[in-house]
Formats: sequence, C-alpha cells, structure tokens
Amino acid sequence: MFKGQNITQEQDGANSALLNVITPMGLGFSKNSLELGENMGKVYGLIHYPQKVEVEWLSRITNIPSTIVSIGWRPVDNTTLINAISRSVVQQRGMAEGARDPLSRQRAEKAAEDGEKIIMQIDREGETVGLMSVSVMPIAKDEKAFKKMCRRAESMVSVMKCKMRVIPNLQKESFRHISPSFPTNAKIESILQKIVPMSTFVGGFPFASSGFNDGEGYYFAQDTSGGLVVVDIWRRGGDRTNSNFVIMGNSGVGKSTAIKHIILSEFMKGTKVLVVDPESEYKELCHNLNGDWINAVGGSAGMINPLQVRPSPRDDEREREADRLYRDEGYGMNDLALHMKNLEIFFNLYIPSITDMQRAVLKKCLIELYKNFGITWDTDILSLKSDDFPVFSDLYRLVQEKADKETDRQVYADLALLLYDIAEGADSFIWNGKSSIKTETGEGNGSGAITVLDTNALQETSDHIKRTQYFNILTWCWEQMSRNKEERVLLICDEAYLMIDQKVPQSLVYLRNVMKRARKYEGALAIISHSIVDFLSESIKQYGQALLDIPCYKVLMGTDGKNLKETADLYDLTEAEQELLLARKRGHALFMVGAKRLHISFEIPEYKMLYMGKAGGR
Repeated sequence: MFKGQNITQEQDGANSALLNVITPMGLGFSKNSLELGENMGKVYGLIHYPQKVEVEWLSRITNIPSTIVSIGWRPVDNTTLINAISRSVVQQRGMAEGARDPLSRQRAEKAAEDGEKIIMQIDREGETVGLMSVSVMPIAKDEKAFKKMCRRAESMVSVMKCKMRVIPNLQKESFRHISPSFPTNAKIESILQKIVPMSTFVGGFPFASSGFNDGEGYYFAQDTSGGLVVVDIWRRGGDRTNSNFVIMGNSGVGKSTAIKHIILSEFMKGTKVLVVDPESEYKELCHNLNGDWINAVGGSAGMINPLQVRPSPRDDEREREADRLYRDEGYGMNDLALHMKNLEIFFNLYIPSITDMQRAVLKKCLIELYKNFGITWDTDILSLKSDDFPVFSDLYRLVQEKADKETDRQVYADLALLLYDIAEGADSFIWNGKSSIKTETGEGNGSGAITVLDTNALQETSDHIKRTQYFNILTWCWEQMSRNKEERVLLICDEAYLMIDQKVPQSLVYLRNVMKRARKYEGALAIISHSIVDFLSESIKQYGQALLDIPCYKVLMGTDGKNLKETADLYDLTEAEQELLLARKRGHALFMVGAKRLHISFEIPEYKMLYMGKAGGR
C-alpha cells in the first residue's frame, strides 16, 4: 500500500494542481484485486472471442455499469499472418479427414472454413488485421456491491459468448495498463492480445454509448444498461414539437417520485412551476423550496374569483393587431366576450340542471352586472385590478332585484335560488370574493418559483363542485402561463381525471386547448393519472385521447387489466413493453421521447429525496 502525496511545483517542474487532482488518495494491490481510494476493483482480461459477432458487439462491453474498460488494437503484418493461417487450415483439414467421431470432424471442418474466409478477407479484399486486447475493471465502494458488479460483468460477457478471467498476481501491472496515466504494459498485452480483423474491431463500435443525451438539460433517469438519460424538455425539432408530459401508472409505482424529480430539476433550471395538488403531496416540497403553498378551496388567501375577467392571450403580435382592428370595426371577440364563454362552461359544471332559458337570462344579467361595474366590451382588462370586478353576491342581488321588477319573475326567482349557495350558502366560501391569490416568489423574474394549489379539501365535496373549481383553477393557471411568452412555465395536473366531466366535455376541450397552445408561450402541461381508461370513455374520447397523444414526453409506469390493454392499443406497445408495465416494478417505466422508446429506471439522488418530504413520492 502506498499513499498519494501532495507534489510541489518545484519537483520535476510538474503541474502540482493537476497531479493532486489525478493522484488517488490511496492504492493497494493483492493477488486478484486492488483498492483505489475508497473503491474496490478487479482487472479482468478477455481471453476468448466468438467466431461470429454482431454489430456494436464491443459497445455491450464498454457500457457494462460500474466498470472501466480499456481496448487496445495494433496492426500487424498481413503476410506473416496469412502464412500462419494457411498452415492452420491445412492442419485442420488433416484433422477432419482423420477424425473418427463426427463431433471432432465437424469442429475441425468449421475451423478450416473460418480460416479460409479470413484468408479471403485479408488476401483478396485487402482486410487489415491487428492484435486486440480488452481489459475490464469493475469498481464499487463496498464489498457487497463489488461482488454484485463482478458477477454482472462476468455474466454479460458470458452471454456474448466471450470469456474473461482475472489476471492473477499482475493487478498492479493491469491497473497501469488500463490507466490513461501510464503507457500500455507489454506483459499484459502479451497475455491478452488476439488477432482480429479490423472490420470486426471497427464494427464493434466500442465507443458507442447507451442511454439518451440531448447534450443539455438535466439527468432524468437511467436505461437498463446503466446509461444516463439526459433530457431537455424545452428542445424543439424533429418529432419533438412541444414540452408536454403524460405520466400514467397504478398507485405505488413511483409516479409522485418521478414528477417531484422533474419539478426539482426544472426548478433548478429557473422554470416557474405550478402544481394542482389534490392529495397534499407537494406541500413539504413547496415549503422546502420556499415556494407559495395555497389552499385553493377558497378562504382569504386562496380565492380565485370566477367573475374576474382574465385577459385572453394572443399567439403573436399579428393576431393581437388583427383583434384590435376587428374590434375597432365592430367585429371580433374581446376579453369580456371570451371570458363569457368560460363562464358558460363554469355554470354548466356548477349547475348541471340549468335550462336554456335560465342560461340565457343569466348571460343577460352578467352583461348588465359588468356594465354596472364599468366593464364593457371595449374595456381594457389589463388596466383593472382584482377589486374592480364583481363577485357572486353582487350577481345574486341583481337577479333578486330582477325577480321583484321584471314581468317574467319566475325565471329570475328560479335563477336566484340556483345562485343562493354560491352567493350566500356553503359554496360562497369557495367562490364569493375578490381574487386573493398572490405568488410572492419570483413573479416574472425567472427565479424558478413554485406555486402549489392544494385542493385536498375539495375531495369531500360533490363531483360537480370539484370539477367546477378545477376548471376555475385551470383558467387562472392558463393566465399565468400565457402572460409572458419568454417565461418558461410548467403546469402539473396531478390526478387529472378529477377534471373530467363526461356530461360537460367543454372543460376537457379547454384542457386540450391549453396543451395545444402552451408551446407558443414557452409553457408545458403535465397530465398525471393512474387510469388511462378515464380519458377514453366514448362520450369524451375525441378530447381525452388528445391529452394522451399530444405530449412529446410519455412516462408509462406499471399497470394491468383494462388500463394495460387500452395503453397497449393507444401506443401500439410491443409484447416486451407490455410485460414491462405488467411487472409493475417501482421506479421503472417506459419512456417515450418523440418516437424513441426507452426502458428507464428512476435512480433519484439522495439530496433530492430530502426535499420531497414524507407525503407520497418516497
């Protein structure tokens, strides 16, 4: 055992900084292993190769996880080799003729045929040959992991019909041979070198790497070979036209861990993150990142006033200018008109039993209400604040007044009864009030703020209340995503099936339109659910399927039964891909990046796990 020492600049004129970086903390050698600082290692050498190899065969060796591989290749004189092979062919032919048992004769004939093919390659086709040596060193920090790595390396080489063995009593020389800090060792080369045609060496693509790498972005996961999957979800080009996600899988397979991993990575890149959280799973993560956690079920700090007119985004300056000209000429739809369309969806979700007559009267009352507050078709909405808009108690009073004055009192009286809960009853705590949501961290400054809209308290309410509030939240989120085209915003919709109402498909249409338009505003939408079937019901399939098809990034985790069948049909999965999902192995997924498909496993760094908290995703 000898220890690495600090080396000064005066010694041999060496670069002390560089030497201190590359010098290990300690080195130790035994008969069949070595110690490299805190790591254990063992150098193997390949001593036998198959007679026929596949394309990229060497890349399978160079990509064995937790190993260092050294490949040497040196050209040799063809004439000497041809003569040697010719003698070998003659000898094998003689053995074949003199062999008594069929097995020996068959082996000798096969060896002679292979020799003649090599002679043809070298002599007639001008094939270059050389001496190739391959050494493999598994490394690990503890003995248990080290033995596992050694067994894995041995089995992967064996599957390729190669043989490798430890180089005994020469581990020090083998380490020098494999290290880039030393020249090749003649003794090790003499043991490992085998004659190989150059086409076999080059066709092995020894430097081909596994995994997936965008060249920028962040670490996403690992593939089955241990290769890194590095993804930049904001990249455009080829078959990647948007940054949207869909993440599907049964409960307990790791969906929450995967999405929290993505949130942390995007947060560190400066992306603004919005999370709709039905299960209070992201509260601790939000607090750990100094984000804004909001109880989105009303109250003084979490009110989103549905009657507040939100500015409608335009996809480019040309469209905005066209809208302005159209309005000046008396054509087109302004912000109030477009918001009236959203209010129509809101009331259809909240009051499923509303009649056409009541709906028409309600629209008339809304227009009059806005006019009473100085808001008309020509009002510049951007100049108004949240206190400038009416609330439901104002609408309720107006409808009551109409019920006392108008000739058709019954229609207004019935409408007033329908609006009582939202204005003065139990539902008023959710919707009757001025918008109070304020995101304090990083508004518009690119600091990577995170805002979590916690809807857990909604789970005890009726379905129509849930879906109405989810739609209300979604319209607010879309305003955040579309108001600054240069700010990257990622919206996470966990348990997205809660936003689906088969009787009011317009809410799903809105969600689909958000997904389609998000790419124009540097935005992205992530749909997370445990059941793909919820999106493919016949009454909403034309809209729900779009949410599953449009995203360029699809993470499919463990599932079974009807969900597996629907997933296989929708994404045209192979049998192997279906078996991967059926295994339901935690942390494993089929990852689709555009048209590319990868079997990945989420190996999350420990520091990220500390941020995630204890509520799910562990």
